Amino acid sequence: MSLPYESKCSRLHGHNWTITVFLASREVNAEGMVIDFKRVKEKVHDYLDHGNFNDLLPFNPTAENIAAWVVEQFPQCYKAIVEESNGNVAQAYDDHFPIEAKYLM
Repeated sequence: MSLPYESKCSRLHGHNWTITVFLASREVNAEGMVIDFKRVKEKVHDYLDHGNFNDLLPFNPTAENIAAWVVEQFPQCYKAIVEESNGNVAQAYDDHFPIEAKYLM
């Protein structure tokens, strides 16, 4: 996607993203987890790793939009932080998430 103003971000480029996913639940599953970290990695890392975000995501792949997308991937997710480079950080929250959760990860 392009920006309506001149920017290096208008050209294809890459980042070494760091994405932090926050999950919570009132109960753990039969295995004793809110969710298996493997499932989170498959849905986020494995899907996005070395891909062209313009092809993989149906929106302008800004850090803000990617954080919101991560939150939407898991019903247990209440927050995601996306750091596209040192100091360039965006966060997204699920404002409908119940705060009475017992287990946080």
